[in-house]
Amino acid sequence: MGRRNFLIEGGSGTGKTSVCEELARRGYHAVHGDRELAYQGDPETGAPMEDVTGLAVHDHHLWRVDKVKVLVADQREAVTFFCGGSRNFTEFIALFNGVFVLEVDTASCR
Repeated sequence: MGRRNFLIEGGSGTGKTSVCEELARRGYHAVHGDRELAYQGDPETGAPMEDVTGLAVHDHHLWRVDKVKVLVADQREAVTFFCGGSRNFTEFIALFNGVFVLEVDTASCR
């Protein structure tokens, strides 16, 4: 959706959703990947899976690669930020102009 596309990635609780909402509030085009692109699937084949529960949810959290490609190819916006995490990011990371990885330092969590 942008002529330049960026991925904002990071572990659970690092602020991906907050950053996405703030970027949108400031007028940037931002895609909530965990809401708009995600599904539970087999990390090796991409096949959708049902009844994934508990901690296994994180291991099977994938993005729809075909939809990512369509959004990246649409260049109506100057820049688009894709926010969220997925276990299959290696299948589409080359489509992005850059990647921001959010981290929380352990000292901040105390």
